[in-house]
Amino acid sequence: MNVLIDKEARCAVVGHGSWATGLVKILTDSAGLEGGRVGWFVRNPEVLESLRSEGRNPRYLSDVEFDTRLLELSGDIDSVVAGADVVILAAPSAFIKSYLEGLRTPLSEKFVISAIKGIVPGNYLSVTEYLERTHGLSLGRAGVIGGPSHAEEIALERLSYLTVACDNLDNARIMTHKLSARYIHTTISDDIRGVEYAAILKNIYALSVGIATGLGYGDNFLSVLISNGAREMRRFLDGNFPCAGRDTDTSAFLGDLLVTAYSPFSRNRRFGMMIGKGLHVKVAQMELGGVAEGYYASETVRHVNASLSGSDGSPTIEMPIAEAVYDILYGGAAPSKTMRNLTNKLI
Repeated sequence: MNVLIDKEARCAVVGHGSWATGLVKILTDSAGLEGGRVGWFVRNPEVLESLRSEGRNPRYLSDVEFDTRLLELSGDIDSVVAGADVVILAAPSAFIKSYLEGLRTPLSEKFVISAIKGIVPGNYLSVTEYLERTHGLSLGRAGVIGGPSHAEEIALERLSYLTVACDNLDNARIMTHKLSARYIHTTISDDIRGVEYAAILKNIYALSVGIATGLGYGDNFLSVLISNGAREMRRFLDGNFPCAGRDTDTSAFLGDLLVTAYSPFSRNRRFGMMIGKGLHVKVAQMELGGVAEGYYASETVRHVNASLSGSDGSPTIEMPIAEAVYDILYGGAAPSKTMRNLTNKLI
């Protein structure tokens, strides 16, 4: 059932990492705030106290200073969700289940937007799919924020493009108004699954670029790898989540892939580079100091693709890059040999 968001709807953000902090900055800078306050669930007591006393997140985007009069800060997720009409989830996908474990306020009665560019580990589901199955959230009450948008550039107020995808385009338009800061350009879409899974897939391909870079491959090869990744993404989306009029050359698809593959801010690229340089996966995860969403995504995408296997057991959608990343991360395959074999499968 489609539910229309009210223009005066109160927004709240769940999470206190860099992307959550960036989204709160956008919402409080937005012309669409219209005198309201932004709810913010901050699970970490140190971060919560610093935001209350100094208006800063000491761990992420610490140069951003918030006007605390515009915030409803709380360490109680129930009070934050209960006081909001629109709940924006921005915690790492690896932790979203634990974030929502103690929630008693029904998410099914809210409008929930996922800004999480990752998979719920162990469930083989995207965030909106997980919320549908475990919290009874209808697709008409769900949305996704996508697009090339590193939080570090949001903090610097460098022009960034976001795509808001909702089943009802009127809801997407209302949310773009609420995200209408001067350094944010917004577009709308009704392709929820496409935008959400594109944000998941691009992390795998960025990770492959990092591995290749760590192994010493140059820009000429990286351009081939990324262009093949874009084609692989399109095959997966069209095969699993067909949508009339989808254009995977736009910023929510190709743009997000490019920035994640090339940007020094990209955790997935950095994670891949560590592996390409010889670090064990577990060591690289510890060294990274954050979540590389592509690690979990590679297992889930392989699972989803395998579920579509033909009668002979072969996957119906060819995904040699995603398979190579999975083999390295989960199968213990040697990065150098795996990447060398992959080069023969690219065009």
